[in-house]
Amino acid sequence: MVEQKATNITKHIGLVSPEEREETFNQKGCVIWLTGLSGSGKSTVAVKAEQMLVKRGVHAFVLDGDNIRFGLNKDLGFSPEDRTENIRRIGEVAALFANAGVITLTAFISPYIKDRDFARSHLAEGRFLECLVDSSLEICEDRDPKGLYKKARAGIIPQFTGVSAPYEYPENPELEVTTDCTVEESAQQVIDQLVGRGLISA
Repeated sequence: MVEQKATNITKHIGLVSPEEREETFNQKGCVIWLTGLSGSGKSTVAVKAEQMLVKRGVHAFVLDGDNIRFGLNKDLGFSPEDRTENIRRIGEVAALFANAGVITLTAFISPYIKDRDFARSHLAEGRFLECLVDSSLEICEDRDPKGLYKKARAGIIPQFTGVSAPYEYPENPELEVTTDCTVEESAQQVIDQLVGRGLISA
């Protein structure tokens, strides 16, 4: 738990209710949390789903792991403590986006169950969908789009998930996509979940 350092602060409640936002946007804000090993296809599926959603007239946005580390989380490394703080911050930001009525897709390795559960705790029941992008370590390492596995195996990158640091698989994800599907098919599965749960219209 992060210590509350600021004092003399008060939460302010806006004049627009969640129900009003939902009626205006014709959608219910939520977070689709894509998790998986590096190279599993999280970002690829997320940006394709975002594109498909926007073409349907849905307000959607991707929060991507690497992109966030260029700005908001540029002060964090990859130690277990920094990984936890990374996910804590993005969980807070994702919840803000969802509360603003946006279909929010996140693409983070987020290797620890407790950190993903903490991100879930910020949202109402049914507004956080954990999506495992399930590619085996062998497939991810064979792809190695950024050359990270090669560097990890050479000892250049310490604490690399799947090689020298753990990845804790989700126990009961709302959705699981695999390398057996095309990117378009995986993205469509995400959209089908949103439709099936009444978060967007068919």
